Amino acid sequence: MLEIRNILVFLLILGLFLGATVELSEGITFVGVFLFILLIVLISRVKFTGKAEKIRVLSVFHMQILGIAIISADLIYNMRISSSLGTLDMMTLLLGLSLIAQGIEKENIQKMGIFGTYMSITFIILFLVFFTLFNKFNIGFIHIFDHYVVLLPSVFVIRSLGVPIEVIEIETVYMRGVENMSVIIGGPCSGLYSMFLLVSTVVAYTRIEPIERRNILLLLGISVVIAYVANLVRVTSLYIIGFYFGKDIMMTVHTHLGWMIFIVVIMLIFPVIKKFEGS
Repeated sequence: MLEIRNILVFLLILGLFLGATVELSEGITFVGVFLFILLIVLISRVKFTGKAEKIRVLSVFHMQILGIAIISADLIYNMRISSSLGTLDMMTLLLGLSLIAQGIEKENIQKMGIFGTYMSITFIILFLVFFTLFNKFNIGFIHIFDHYVVLLPSVFVIRSLGVPIEVIEIETVYMRGVENMSVIIGGPCSGLYSMFLLVSTVVAYTRIEPIERRNILLLLGISVVIAYVANLVRVTSLYIIGFYFGKDIMMTVHTHLGWMIFIVVIMLIFPVIKKFEGS
């Protein structure tokens, strides 16, 4: 039987993870630390009932050594190039911590380690395929996705609200509000990070809890829809803020708005899913 409340807890954990990542790398550091602590507290309250599928490629000792090496390599690399930690870095660090956690003599921590390992590996694979491999072979999927799935729908919504906006390039719009500005919709604005994180969570959860295949597909579909709607709301909100208040305020809000909307959307679907659970 699918534990829907448990899935929603994991979605909330992902929202906090997104927030902590953004705030630590681009926003307010103490807010990121607070969100990360809240994230740890929430994770500690998750109770797994199924039998976790352990990763048996290496011995426990060697996985812990590998985890320490991964964490050290990522931190040293970012310090050498004076770079802030991004989402890929956070998932890499999560992979290292998860490998270490699998060797701790406490079942729930071991399961969280297994969960984190599957989750981070899934995200890293998706990231490398879509953002690295596609670029290497000049596959324009990201640009096409940004234009047809994000930019055009968001422009349609904002025009229906009476805000004048023009599409001037495949990933760029132009607005004449309190100031004239061009806005590029690409990279993190595509919402693919959120989709990857949610899909990774579902994949990891299926390695911990027994879930019917049809429910796995349902969860994957819900994850993608949630991420897409949350990102569409985020992009259109930024258009409106930029139009009425200018580009500087829009960019300030841009740093914090995404993960906040993500969490709000998750909280809004609680009543709907509770009804579904009881049916």
